[in-house]
Amino acid sequence: MIESETVVDVTDLKKRFGQKYVLKKVSFKVFSGEVFGIVGPNGAGKTTTLRILAGIIRSFEGKVELSGTTPEKAREKGLIAYMPEDTFPYDRLTGIENLRFYAELYAKGDKRKVEEYVETAIKIADLGDRIEDRASEYSRGMKRRLIIARTLMTSPRLAILDEPTSALDVESAINVRHKITDIAREKGVTVLLSSHNMLEVEYLCNRVVMIEGGKTFLEGTPKELVSKMGVQNLEEAFIKMTKMNEGTQQKSF
Repeated sequence: MIESETVVDVTDLKKRFGQKYVLKKVSFKVFSGEVFGIVGPNGAGKTTTLRILAGIIRSFEGKVELSGTTPEKAREKGLIAYMPEDTFPYDRLTGIENLRFYAELYAKGDKRKVEEYVETAIKIADLGDRIEDRASEYSRGMKRRLIIARTLMTSPRLAILDEPTSALDVESAINVRHKITDIAREKGVTVLLSSHNMLEVEYLCNRVVMIEGGKTFLEGTPKELVSKMGVQNLEEAFIKMTKMNEGTQQKSF
């Protein structure tokens, strides 16, 4: 992949809660227009990293820049859209009402932008006539597509997606993946996502950073990581990384 403009620049990122460091030394870069994955076992610091990049966690050590500014300022400028793993639409509102509610927040009084955002979101969600139904009547997959549409409707500079296909059936997960790749390609949105599904990461991501024990383990394309680890696929690379870290921890006792 030819490197283009750097959208995310993370260098020696550290974060502690109390006396415990959740992130000890995380570094990686994300370039314009790519789909970039963050992977690692539970407790590795993935969600904390995403929340720092989204401007939600503001206290940390190290360097974090988004398009040359801080995550907090980037968020204020509307450059970032963040979708947490556990977010859902408002069940009492219809799909279209959910989208319009957020479009009005994002557009800040610009009626033309409201309609533009809603129209874009409807296409991304691809729910057909069901867009007029209450969200409480949607399947989990339909809700997830609606949330992704809400997140991507403004074509943000950076879209941060935490476990976008979590708990979805195969067909719904495939639909969500297609939406992510389509918006990245057609709108030039840079996507940064976290997922436990290594096959999904291998399919979706141009490049990946593997985090273990709060530190960057490896960064590169899926093929590069597989080659460096001497395995057949990213899933095997993930397992090997985890076992290597377990061995290191045992030796330290």
